Parts: sequence; structure tokens; C-alpha cells
Amino acid sequence: MFKMMMCKEATHLMSKRLDVPLTFQEKLSLKVHLAMCSYCTQCNQQFSLLHETGKQYEKLIERDIVTLSSGSGDSR
Repeated sequence: MFKMMMCKEATHLMSKRLDVPLTFQEKLSLKVHLAMCSYCTQCNQQFSLLHETGKQYEKLIERDIVTLSSGSGDSR
């Protein structure tokens, strides 16, 4: 029997899937919940944006570290 997921569990899974793959059941439950909950859909978009922004920032920091360690002046 299928049990409707609560928003608290949905946000936990949204965060979890940024770090580790979800099980098939977790993916399915989250997908169904997101199809019915506009608040969690918006939260999911925000999680994705924050995660992508963090990855881009990390790349910039790594580039700056390489630039500084190679002795180049300005990193821009």
C-alpha cells in the first residue's frame, strides 16, 4: 500500500539525494509528493540552485588556489 509522504520527509529526501543516490522507493515517493505539493516543488528548486551554486563556487576557489600557487598575480 502506498503512503503519502509528509513535507518534512520530502525535504529530507531532497537534501539526501544531493549527497547519495536514493532508493527506487524513495525516488518514487518523492516524485509523487512533488507532483502534488507546490511548496516542496519550490523547495526542491531552491535546493538544486543552492547545490549548483555551491559547486560553481568550489570550482572558483580551486581555480584561485591553483592560480595563487603557480605565482600568478590577479586570479581574474
